[in-house]
Amino acid sequence: MTMRIAILGMGSVGRGILQALAGKQSGLIVTAVADSRSACINPEGLDLELVLENKAQNGFCGDLSIGAVDVVRNAPYDILVEVTPTDAITGEPASTYIREAISRGCHVVTSNKGPVALHYHSLAILAREKKVSFRFEATVAGAIPIIHTLLHNLGGNNITSLYGVLNGTCNYILTRMAEEGLTYKQALDEARTLGYAEADPTYDVKGIDAAIKLVILANTVWKKNITLDDVDITGIDLLTEAALRLADEQDATIRLIGEIIPAQNIYRLCPRIISKDHPLVVHGSLNAIIVRTDLAGDLVFVGKGAGSLETASAVIGDIFTIRDTYAGGN
Repeated sequence: MTMRIAILGMGSVGRGILQALAGKQSGLIVTAVADSRSACINPEGLDLELVLENKAQNGFCGDLSIGAVDVVRNAPYDILVEVTPTDAITGEPASTYIREAISRGCHVVTSNKGPVALHYHSLAILAREKKVSFRFEATVAGAIPIIHTLLHNLGGNNITSLYGVLNGTCNYILTRMAEEGLTYKQALDEARTLGYAEADPTYDVKGIDAAIKLVILANTVWKKNITLDDVDITGIDLLTEAALRLADEQDATIRLIGEIIPAQNIYRLCPRIISKDHPLVVHGSLNAIIVRTDLAGDLVFVGKGAGSLETASAVIGDIFTIRDTYAGGN
């Protein structure tokens, strides 16, 4: 039986999802799409190429008289895919959209870090009550399936700590400063030009984005109840090329490392000097994570941590997991 999908958000990730689904025979149909200005709904399934063409030509995807709220409340769907921009302070409006969809008895997949960081426990309880799935793989480390691995593939292991490079923008900047001798400003400008950094890179370079990912991991994997205020955060915006040169003289380099040691209530993000042959010394916009366990030992994960297709890959993986598990929707 075909499962129906509604998608909120037509930024790079939303468009990437539509492009990927348009080319797959997946047993899925997209019945609704909304961007920040409009929406389109068709219970029989939308023409995804036409939706993408409308967005490219007009700047909006559909009917200007309806929007995301209409999709959430009135469209026919089994899975809500919520990929709107993150608001780390309030988690809105995404948190409300997700809560309303779950209350309807619909599954939810999101790449939005705000609702998961702020409201994971209440949303997970609601999903269990409604017997639906709430999945959010794309909120941490892009295409690396770290959340699914930690929650489902390490049964019997005590996961004692996690260390990682969790922000591709910062890693790109540090890589270019170290390898080419660029100043912080030069490397940041280059990252902007290549699309690795936003016009306002504050969330990335001050460490807020990576710290939110630590909150998500702590609350979902270790069932903690921490907030961003519980994370000791130092970004890279004050790092100098002289510090990188000093590290290089010691055959080392600097990376922005996130750390979780739950037994000691340590949640920390800061630039750290590490040897050049360390597993966390990855280059460009890659992410890397080391998970320490009692049975499996140290596990290392490396992959693309950002980008529209990489994030779309994680979202689609969650969609297919729901499809395969629930086999047919509501």
